[in-house]
Amino acid sequence: QVQLVESGGGLVQAGGSLRLSCAASGRTFSSYPMAWFRQAPGKEREFVSRITRTGVLTYYADSVKGRFTISRDNAKNTVYLQMNSLKPEDTAIYYCAADTYFRGGYSTTSDYWGQGTQVTVSS
Repeated sequence: QVQLVESGGGLVQAGGSLRLSCAASGRTFSSYPMAWFRQAPGKEREFVSRITRTGVLTYYADSVKGRFTISRDNAKNTVYLQMNSLKPEDTAIYYCAADTYFRGGYSTTSDYWGQGTQVTVSS
């Protein structure tokens, strides 16, 4: 089992940037494909991005492609989400997630979840 703790959320103006971090417990972090999801008020949770175990392959939702970058540091048991050119519609709680197996780059589910971090983008 893995425990995930997100950080880095906050309030930012439209056009600004934030970097989310997700620290994972355990010694098998490198065995998990990792993902970010988000949930806006009144909306269902949606896939944002995923990265494979080694970080060679990355996947993005169309709504964030070209603006967000996912990365990971297996030595630090951490996955990141660099968010640039933020828009008010990016406002949501962002969740880090770990997959026990690779179920596809755009899978809308995962196995282990963090508690989430709030991102608010003002116009």
